[in-house]
Amino acid sequence: MNDSMHQPNWEGAVNARQVLGKIYRMGRSEWLTTTGWQQAYADGVRTVIDLRNPDERVRRHTDPSVDEAAKAGISIINSPTEEPGHPEFEALAVPYMNHPRMYPENLAFFPERIAEVFHRIAAAEGKIVLHCSAGRDRTGLIVSMLLELVDREDLLEPHYEAALRGINDWHRISSYKHPHESYIEEQDLLGPLRERLEALGEFVRTLRVDDFLREHGLSDAELGQIKDRLS
Repeated sequence: MNDSMHQPNWEGAVNARQVLGKIYRMGRSEWLTTTGWQQAYADGVRTVIDLRNPDERVRRHTDPSVDEAAKAGISIINSPTEEPGHPEFEALAVPYMNHPRMYPENLAFFPERIAEVFHRIAAAEGKIVLHCSAGRDRTGLIVSMLLELVDREDLLEPHYEAALRGINDWHRISSYKHPHESYIEEQDLLGPLRERLEALGEFVRTLRVDDFLREHGLSDAELGQIKDRLS
């Protein structure tokens, strides 16, 4: 496994792996157990940035019960990548933003929200966990931009493939039946994976992340802080 894709030992974590340096990615934080939160803290995590919309941040009946004291010392920040109920975006993102071909649309409709995520990363303390619901596409959007920012495009495809396979494997064993997604057998996964990787490559080829972030309010100091967290 690539040394940037270390999978942390946090009990309950789904689709979790290191991006680079002090930044990790994963699926829903509600999957973490009390022990999982304690293990993340012991590993140096002090900031969790939740990219979901507020109405998604709810506990499911299949989620573990967690002692809230286990989260002490970890700042949990909600910084959505999109505006809930936006009619034009929702017409494109059906049933939701679940494919790299939608990444350019997300940036075009909500550049300030994307920039806010990066403000949060720059200001964060300790190690940082980025997550959405699956840990695949909203997380994938931000992770892809981070990797481009530090010229690590070589990690784009491995990260996206691992995220897609990680949540697909979870659907195979999860007791919660997702309303829109289910486990896909390997022979049926290869075509969609190839299509998604092509769309991801096209997205990154058409974007200079440092220019985008400067245009939308990030300072050189903040960009330096973000790059330090990825080093």
